[in-house]
Amino acid sequence: MRALSGLLPEGTPQPARGLLPAVLSGTLAGLAVLVQAELLSRALDRAFLGRAPIGALAPLLVALVTAAAARALLVWLQEVSAQGYSSRVRLALRDRLVRRLLALGPRITSAERTGELSNTLLGGVEALDSYLAQYLPQTALAGIVPSLVLAAVAWRDPPSALVLLVTLPLVPLFMWLIGSAAQARAQRQWETLSRLAARFHDAIAGLATLRAFGRADDEAVSLEAAGERHRAVTMGVLKLAMASALALEALATLGTAVVAVEVGLRLLYARIAFREAFFVLVLAPELFRPLRALGAAYHAGLAGREAAARMADLLRETGPLAAPGILGIGAAPPVPLAGGRPPRIRFESVRFGYERSGPPALDGFTLAIEPATTLALVGPSGAGKTTAAHLLLRFLEPDEGRVLVDGAPLSALAPEAWRRRVAWVAQHPRLFHGTLLENLRLARTDATAAEIGRCLELAGLEELVRLLPRGLETPVGEGGERLSGGEAQRVALARAFLKDAPVVVLDEPTAQLDLATEAAVVAGMRQLCRGRTVLLVAHRLTTLAAADRVAVLARGRVVEEGAPAELAASGAVYPRLLAAWGGTA
Repeated sequence: MRALSGLLPEGTPQPARGLLPAVLSGTLAGLAVLVQAELLSRALDRAFLGRAPIGALAPLLVALVTAAAARALLVWLQEVSAQGYSSRVRLALRDRLVRRLLALGPRITSAERTGELSNTLLGGVEALDSYLAQYLPQTALAGIVPSLVLAAVAWRDPPSALVLLVTLPLVPLFMWLIGSAAQARAQRQWETLSRLAARFHDAIAGLATLRAFGRADDEAVSLEAAGERHRAVTMGVLKLAMASALALEALATLGTAVVAVEVGLRLLYARIAFREAFFVLVLAPELFRPLRALGAAYHAGLAGREAAARMADLLRETGPLAAPGILGIGAAPPVPLAGGRPPRIRFESVRFGYERSGPPALDGFTLAIEPATTLALVGPSGAGKTTAAHLLLRFLEPDEGRVLVDGAPLSALAPEAWRRRVAWVAQHPRLFHGTLLENLRLARTDATAAEIGRCLELAGLEELVRLLPRGLETPVGEGGERLSGGEAQRVALARAFLKDAPVVVLDEPTAQLDLATEAAVVAGMRQLCRGRTVLLVAHRLTTLAAADRVAVLARGRVVEEGAPAELAASGAVYPRLLAAWGGTA
């Protein structure tokens, strides 16, 4: 159960409680086996030795059939209850993982391979089914049912119980020896599967590029080699599982045979009655059955244990969820946001580093953005501009200092409510598989046709829509593969117009546009920024036309701040930066 430690969402029963009905049903099924053995031995003793008529055996036969039906029903209940618990846990766990990845944001997920994450969320969670529904219940039953069988045999025939007690420990001993090797191979199997999934996803995503540069055949060869490695590792795991099953069957057969020989010899010399001898012989295989089932379930659940370890790594990742008030555990209620008016935003002595050993991206960063104004961040690459934007978007949390919104700490605000008030245009916007209209309505699902037409006009997309074969109903492809970089950027800008949020974060929205389109988009940006609190990350001179104030960053802190004209006339850094961009204020 340690594999699930920290994985189960709040409110989900722990395995010890959630699997209790399955274990109880399995235990009752084991007791039904004892009843069957007693009834069958008694019926045969009366029929062959007591020469009782068939009519006299009718009650015993009816009871025997009833016990068999009860056992079948209990086994069915065991499987149904275990599968039900497994389904609930997997559904809740997948929901928790998805929410975690969404909360971690681009900082963590962009460093992961999408195919590997998909394999963990889909195949990894499904692999837990065998671990939860088979291995864990069978672990408990492997200790309970053999104890009941041994007690029943000891009650009827102590010498046979002693023989079984000597041979029984051989089975778990060999299970431990084989399981040690199986776990290492299962870990390699999961790793190769994750790499194969990641490689396959990357190949599909970049198929157009591979074909354009004539590398599709080489990639196919690489995929085939990765698939062959996974096949070889998987076959190794299967071989070990079959060898394990063979060893367990041999040990169980050997233990049963020893008891059969011992009981047969004693029966031959009249040292044991037929009824007791038959009772022991019927129960001898049942003693080893739960252990054999545990061995099979162990191998089936190994993949689930490895997947659980990967999920635990994801849930332990440092991200926004680590901030107080977000996990919902021992945290104060989130501070409600004010109405839809543009807020005042202030960074106070913020320090943030991506690596503890390296220099911080922001160090002593202090900056205020007044309501309904546009502030542009400029500076050399690596100065911390994008980091500041990600802190405002709550993709990151400050190591020191704080971000205030109308005087309230941003970390205390409800994250979902805050992000509903923020429109974000990234430098590399994300478009999803679907139509252009569906991608626009991600900002507002209830947007009217007039509102969509207006945002298209402001973003300079009207001409593109007219040229598309199906207009707004034209599929754009995964990642906007049917659009150019500039067109995708304008779609993201149109989404910001459509959201109509009081806070806007723009990360160089004109970076991929030609000069003519850029002029139109900058004009639209001015309208977007009007009456809103805007943080603009600028890398080009023309973008600054929409800014009311400019803050120059260097080495993670603000070195100059003021109106663009003032900085151009008196600043020491800003004029040199403008000259490097090829222009003046």
